[in-house]
Amino acid sequence: MNFKETPKQELPILLCNVWDVPSAQTAEKLGYPAIGTSSGAMARMLGYEDGEEMSFEELEYLLKRIRASVDLPLSVDLEAGYSRNPSKVVEHIERLYHLGVIGINIEDSLVGEKRELLAVEIFAETLKDITDQLQSKQMEVFVNVRTDPFLLGEKNPLEESIRRAKYYEEAGADGIFIPCIEQKEDIQKMVERTNLPVNVMCMPNLPNFKTLKEIGVQRISMGNFLYNEMQTHLEKSLTAVKQKHSFDSIF
Repeated sequence: MNFKETPKQELPILLCNVWDVPSAQTAEKLGYPAIGTSSGAMARMLGYEDGEEMSFEELEYLLKRIRASVDLPLSVDLEAGYSRNPSKVVEHIERLYHLGVIGINIEDSLVGEKRELLAVEIFAETLKDITDQLQSKQMEVFVNVRTDPFLLGEKNPLEESIRRAKYYEEAGADGIFIPCIEQKEDIQKMVERTNLPVNVMCMPNLPNFKTLKEIGVQRISMGNFLYNEMQTHLEKSLTAVKQKHSFDSIF
């Protein structure tokens, strides 16, 4: 699969967000067309918080094991690139590319004391530098830009997301990912106001997949919600064992 060349009739692509080899193997077993990593799930699996607390080398090791264990097309959540230097970000992408990764997510916010949006002009300049370098190296990697006005509860998040998408399109982005957008009207306006393929994420009020396809969404992902659900189930199972003094609840 090439995210840039997927036939329109096959859209939207439903990505299973994974965090380790077993989750990736399960996605492959169940016939998902592609997988994407969840940085939040991977970080928590290793005892970190999301936001580049995990090192790039730790991420790379996990990806090597996933790539060696499944054949599905793989997109990687690269957070903000694990560097503020565009050339270093490109180096990271190149290392992933040589593992067989076909796409990356890169986000326009950074985590310090709290997560904050970067100035759109500054991030777009960085993005342009990255995409220019990828082109010069002839690396076919789908650059999906995550923009965070909805995630961060910004004022007028739809308008800000549309504004940012225009900058990112000009900077060479291949797709736009808007986590936490969930109202049909907002999603439809986003699709209508950008030429970039729109990626939405699992949310409580997200329309069903048929509706998303009808309004032009091209990619649907799960974020870390699948991982969170698994952890909730694990906690319930362990609680039952402790309370009942028996393993009956497992079987």
